[in-house]
Amino acid sequence: MSVVKRIIKDSIERVQVDELLAEEYEQAGYGGIQLTKTPLGAQINLFAMRPGRVIGKRGRAIKEASAKLENQLGLPNPQITVIEVEVPELNPMIMASRVANALERGVHFRRSVFWSLNRIMESGALGCEIILKGPLRSARSRFEKVVEGYVPKSGDPALRYVKSATIHVKMKRGVLGVTVNIVAPDAKFPDKVDLSGLPEIEYQLPIEPEVVEKVVEEPASLAEPETTEIEEATEEVAEETSEEKETEKPEPEAEVEAAAEELETLEVVEETPVEEPELETIEPVEAPESDLVPTETEEEAEPKVAEAEPTPEPLPEEEEKVEAEDKPEPEEEE
Repeated sequence: MSVVKRIIKDSIERVQVDELLAEEYEQAGYGGIQLTKTPLGAQINLFAMRPGRVIGKRGRAIKEASAKLENQLGLPNPQITVIEVEVPELNPMIMASRVANALERGVHFRRSVFWSLNRIMESGALGCEIILKGPLRSARSRFEKVVEGYVPKSGDPALRYVKSATIHVKMKRGVLGVTVNIVAPDAKFPDKVDLSGLPEIEYQLPIEPEVVEKVVEEPASLAEPETTEIEEATEEVAEETSEEKETEKPEPEAEVEAAAEELETLEVVEETPVEEPELETIEPVEAPESDLVPTETEEEAEPKVAEAEPTPEPLPEEEEKVEAEDKPEPEEEE
């Protein structure tokens, strides 16, 4: 037998086994099979929502199914292993059967389609597509397609990551076909690159050569004496300004000090007693006229003595007192 004929034969055999088990375990939530042939016989992995119904009491249901496969299809020594589906929303066969059951119960086709679509996307699928074909509203056939997320249509990702299932439903108007395509959450597409697994690279600053460091150090050393000279000059200027402020006193203070000194001098003048000249009895002597008339030198000498010791300007009250004391008595003048 050629390779091509063998592949076709194995594919037909697989479809026949799938249809037989789907009819047998429709109420158990049938989710598909994986068929592998070994020298000891055919190994079948059956996915179901309710494994208890597949096995039956004491394994009666599973033994009956294995006998049908061996007698009707001629499989040598079939061995069935039941696997429970953890997330039924990500299994296209289970979701298609749910839509078909809803249509058989009389639920509107759009309501059943959108309900199953939301359940699939909430479970974490990357994309989902549900197609409903047949006489939906009238005798004329039409189709309704609902898509959400990212669903590839061609290439290797479409063959590897997209899971599809089709179920036929008999209605009054005719037969409807329900097709469900689901993209699993763990699908990795070649056009989407993830760089989260790359190691972290620490960036290091480039090392500067020694020559550059020397060039940078020399201007710093030259700049130090300039700064010290500037600081010394600023200190000298500050000292000079402080000395000038100390020496210079405000004019009002100087006037107050001068007035205080004048008051002190006036008090000293008041304390010193005025010596009254003693009157001497002079006998009348006939003197020449030259002796009686004072000379010019004597007249000039007396005001000079008065000018030698100037008295400070007294205040107006003190001036009146001094004038009263200085006035000679009338008897002395006579």
